[in-house]
Amino acid sequence: MATATSIKLDDELNGRVQHLAEIRRRSAHWIMREAIAQYVERGEQREALKQDTLKAWEEFQATGLHATAEEVDKWLASWGDENELPAPVCHQ
Repeated sequence: MATATSIKLDDELNGRVQHLAEIRRRSAHWIMREAIAQYVERGEQREALKQDTLKAWEEFQATGLHATAEEVDKWLASWGDENELPAPVCHQ
């Protein structure tokens, strides 16, 4: 189900949307709906990352377990090599 909503755009932004719609052979409605969908998707991803980061910080504060930047950098540098290293083990 779709619900109609309205949005007020200033003349300049409206013109830009109209122009993009024309060159992409889409409707202005499609351009705006796609832009909003992508914006919401990125916002949700940022919020999920923020929550994951806060959870990891709380776990670190409770346990002290961590991997150093050096250990992680060494592991990442080995990606794609024949002798790819395993992920570093967390320690105190």
